[in-house]
Formats: sequence, structure tokens, C-alpha cells
Amino acid sequence: MFESAKWIAAPQTDQPSPLFRLAFPVKPGLTSASLSLCALGYGVATVNGQPVTEDVLTTPLTRFDATVQYNTYNVAPLLREGDNALGVMLGNGWYNDTAATWDYEKAPWRHHPKLLAQLDLEYEDGERETLVSGPGWRTAAGPITFNHVRCGEVWDARLEQPGWDCPGFDDSPWQQAFVCRSPGGVLKPVEIPPIRVVRTLETKEVFPGVYDLGENTSGWAKITVQGKAGDQVDLFYSERLNPDGTFDTEDINRFCGEDFAHHDRYILKGDGPETWEPHFCYHGFRYVRVETAAQVLSLQGRVVHTDLKTVGSFQCSDEMLGRIHQASRRSTLTNFHSVPTDCPHREQNGWTGDALISAEQALMNFDMTAAYRKWLRDFADCQRPSGQVPGIVPTGGWGFNWGSGPAWDSALILIPYYVWKYTGDLSLAQEFWPNMTRYMDFLATMTVDGLVDFGLGDWCPPQGVNLCPTVITDTALCFVDANAMAELAFEMDKPTGPWEDQAWEARTAFREHFIQDGKVVPESQTAYACAITQGMLDEEEVEAAAARLNQLVVENGYHIDCGILGNKYIYRALSDFGYGETLYRMVTNPTCPSYAWWMDQGMTTLCEDWEMTISLNHHMYSEVDLWFYRYLAGIQLDEDRLTIAPQCLPQLEWVKAESRGVKVYWDKEKIEIETPKQAILRIDGENRLLMPGSYTFPREPK
Repeated sequence: MFESAKWIAAPQTDQPSPLFRLAFPVKPGLTSASLSLCALGYGVATVNGQPVTEDVLTTPLTRFDATVQYNTYNVAPLLREGDNALGVMLGNGWYNDTAATWDYEKAPWRHHPKLLAQLDLEYEDGERETLVSGPGWRTAAGPITFNHVRCGEVWDARLEQPGWDCPGFDDSPWQQAFVCRSPGGVLKPVEIPPIRVVRTLETKEVFPGVYDLGENTSGWAKITVQGKAGDQVDLFYSERLNPDGTFDTEDINRFCGEDFAHHDRYILKGDGPETWEPHFCYHGFRYVRVETAAQVLSLQGRVVHTDLKTVGSFQCSDEMLGRIHQASRRSTLTNFHSVPTDCPHREQNGWTGDALISAEQALMNFDMTAAYRKWLRDFADCQRPSGQVPGIVPTGGWGFNWGSGPAWDSALILIPYYVWKYTGDLSLAQEFWPNMTRYMDFLATMTVDGLVDFGLGDWCPPQGVNLCPTVITDTALCFVDANAMAELAFEMDKPTGPWEDQAWEARTAFREHFIQDGKVVPESQTAYACAITQGMLDEEEVEAAAARLNQLVVENGYHIDCGILGNKYIYRALSDFGYGETLYRMVTNPTCPSYAWWMDQGMTTLCEDWEMTISLNHHMYSEVDLWFYRYLAGIQLDEDRLTIAPQCLPQLEWVKAESRGVKVYWDKEKIEIETPKQAILRIDGENRLLMPGSYTFPREPK
């Protein structure tokens, strides 16, 4: 692929969004036509004026000097006998990030927009013809005068050139494209689901010029306006609305700059109703403020993210739990744009800890394997020879010496492990085993007397709470990582001894330093939840430890006092020992900190902190959704084993859930199960073997 194609660019390399076109004939008898395209940073391709795909933001973010991905499209239906034209409009994307944030502006790959293309034609008589990008293409400036993936886009409709991507257009005033340097990375086909406009939301004008989408999301606004040529329509985005209708954008603008932050602009050409939406940016927002002298005929919200396939659903009689489930699901989706991001507004970074914390619930809800494979390849591209990985992946160079640590880095170990556990697919562990072993070797260099203590720990606990010492969570994660490596090694017929030794060293050191007479010291909800869930306690100690953890939650007024790590661990730590009702009261507690308090404040996504002072769309607190599936519905997937063990809390009238073909419904009278494979049903203290099929069991009266 692309053997004779050349990377091309506009002669004026400071153009933010150049247009390219190629006119060519098609002979009679065309049977197939495929267009392979890599547009950096982003590109919109058309054939004879028609888009070649509904996908948007089409070139995935990678470490572009290591890997560059291209798309291939079937364009035969768009071609016709005789004259044809291929058009491509480029944008900066992540390839040419001009904002001084997270060192992307210093990235070794950063360069002006560029294009690589190949069009393969095949005819009935067997003749094949290949057209490639090169100096024969023509280029000109387009109507986009500014674009930045986070900040926004400016489109001046007066600069449009109607028909520029159609046959018969006079491109004689255009310039010849020039051959330019490649980005340096190995070209590979895109294998991740595309980013698409997955939904369109109608809006409500809640203040003059201020529109509410009804939910926090990622994407942009689509407008239809009418006015005179030169009228300017400014669209401002925010996820937070002050009581007087003004926008609170302090947090989301922190890394965008104040000059043009989460702000799109459309300048009218003055030719009747005009409809427009951005092409090369996306925003995290719920509200849009419109400032214009033109007439706004309509404004819609466009929901944009990687189009992940749904494999799970959850419903129950408690409306609050249903809202929390939807918020968790929405936060996960709106934070996936070819990589799992932390938030869709302020950073749009692939923070490794956020993705690790939410991976299990994501696997219950969505088909994640291809998406994770792509992201783990980004890990491989970013990993240093020492095995060290950064806290954000991909990275332009930032994040190796701050923002990482075992609680974040373990995504490289545990995501392949989780994919195997939840789907039975071992291919990720097989592909990334060399990277995983290098990281474990690096982790060994950071271990002192069996203890590990570097990087971030229990991030974003409630205000005023003393953080659980990072050495506790790091050392426990070292044990978990080593155990996972041993399990995977056994499955792949590799030696397990080195990983068993590393696990033993971590657990022994943890117990020597933090376990005293079966108690975890210093005491905290996170420390107990970590020790219980991560396997730091002996069998005779764990039940008392769970009781103490339960007591800590009750004494705290049924409030959680954990950051994201403790929140990850606490649901299993309490559920496995019969404290589901405590968790229910904790989750539905009407006062802060709690999920219900978030929902009562109008949240439709999960927040970054319990007090809602920063981002209102993070997925790192989404472990609660795994609790819904794994314990309330009882669907427990474990590689080739399936256990169904619903916890029928008295506060719930019914629960209905499905994941990967396993269906569970229960109410006060019965339990209904449909399973595609052999399963163990654990209910009322008894185990029953279920073969594939559908079952109904009466509930035992209490």
C-alpha cells in the first residue's frame, strides 16, 4: 500500500486547513474502486462533491513518528464514467497542536497538515489503475481560517469555492501541491471502530441565546442561521451554567487559553438559510451560547465519539441507580475518541489511570477489544527501553516523570488481563507480552525492600480526607500485576516462577508494614478496601477486615471517603462479605459525597471530584456500574467460567441486566436466567449447575 504515493502539503505551510483536489477520468466498465487515505491531523474526503464516509475526526491519535494509521473506503458508488474529482480538506488535529499544553506543541512529530492518498480502480476487463498523491495534485486555501482540536474552529463561508471537489471546476488559479516529509511512523490500517456522530440532540433555549442539550456530552453544535454576508455567529461551549445564565468555563479553559477556547465561529456568506457544523474539533459541553446579529433558525447538539458496540444493559426498580448507570455509560462513551480520554473538554488526554479504573465496567457495557488493542499499541510506541511508560498515552513526550506510577501504569498489565477474563480473548496478552514483561522489570527497579512508592495514588478523595499512603496502593498493585502475569503466563505455557516470586515479595512486604493483628494500618476506607480486594489478607483475617471496613462507612454516615482507587476496590470488598445494603445506602446517600448527590445536582455524567468543583465529565468513578452488573445482577464473567450470583437487596423491587449474551432478571418472586454457556448459579447459599439455556427459579420467601 502507498508504494508510489507521496506525502503532499500546501506550499504555504501555515495554512490551517488547505484544500486538495485531483481530477481524473474513469473508463467504462468500472467494477471496484477503493480510496486509501491518511490525512494529518484530520481530513474530510469527497468524491464528486459527496463525502466518502460518515466517519468524522478520521485519523486516530497515535505517536505519529512511530505509527500512522490510514483508512480505506469503497468509493465505487460515487464514481461515474467520464470526468471525476477527488477532494480532501485537511485540519491540524493532534498532529499540529499549536497550544502550549502537555508538550504536544513540542512533540517530535509536530508539523503542518499533510496528505497521503491512493485510489485503486479495477475494470471488467481486468485492467487496474492506481492514482496516488503527488505533485500533480492542486491545492488552495479553504474556508477554515483556524482549527484546534480542543479550542475550536472558524469557518468563513465567504471563502468557500463552490464545486471545488467536483469535475469541471477551474483549478488553474490553484497551486501545485509539493512533496513533503512523512510523519515518520509506520503506516498501518485503522482497526478501531470509527468516530461518528452517533446521536443528534434537540436543544431548549433556557436564557436568551443560551441553549441546553439536556445532557453533558462530547461533540459540537450544528446551526442553521440566516443573515447578511459577513455576519458572525459565535458559539461558546460549557458544561456548567451559572444561575444567571452566564458560563463557568474556568476549569475547561485552563489548557486552551483565553483567546479562543471551546469557541466555534461561523461567518455567513449571506445566501439564504445556511447550515454549518465544525469538522476538526470537538468539545465537552452541555450548554451552548450563541452571539450573533443573524437569525438563529435552529441549533442542535451533535454527540460525537468512537462508535463502540454495546454488549450490556442494566435496569432496576430504583430510578436513581438507573440514572447513575446512564451517567457512567455516557461518561465512558463521551471520553473515547480513538483513545480513552480523561475528559472531553479540558485535556482530552489518554490518562492511563482513568482507563484502567473504568476498564471492567467498560467491558461489561461495550465491545472494547479492538479499541483497547489500538491503545495498547500506543503504549508500545511510547514505552521507553527501560520499560517505563508515561501517564498519558499517546504522549508528545510529557508524563514520564509525573502522572504515572503503578496505579496508572498497570493499565498495560491489567487491561490485557481483564480482556482475557471478560471475553476469553488472550490475544492482547500474547501481543503485548514483551511490553508487559519490560514494565514489570522496570517496576522491580522501583521496588525497595518489597515496597513500591512512586507516582499518583488515591486520586481525588473528598475534600479534607487524608489520602491513603501511596505506598499501600502501589505495593498492592505490584502484587496484583505480578499475579496477573503469572496467570497469563500459565495460560500461554510460559514460566510463572518470576512473577510468583515478585508477587510473594510484594505481599510479604505489605503484610510486614501495613498489617497488624489482622488490621490495616494506617486505617482508612481505601486501605481496607485495597487490602481486602487485592489479596493482602490471609483467609482468617479477611472477614473481620470487611466488617471493619463496613463499620468505617457506617461511622462516616454512609459516606465514602475514598478517591478513585478506594472507590475501585470498595464494592468488591463489601459485596463479597454481605454488605451490599451498606453500599446501596452509600451510593444513594442524598448528601455529598455520593453518586446520588451528583445526580440530584443535575449531573448526567460522572464528575472528577466529589464536590463538583472541577470537571463534570470523568469516567474514573465508574466502578459503581460494575457493582450493578457483578453484584446486583450477579453476572460474574471469569474467562471460561461464569457465575451468576445476584444480591437481591430488599431496597430493590427488580433488577434486569444483560452482558455478552448472559441475561438475568429478578424480582420479589422469581429469578429468570438465560445463559449461552455453562454457569454456576449461586443463590440462597447454594450452588446449582446450569447448562446453556433459559431458567426460572422461584425466590425463597424471607
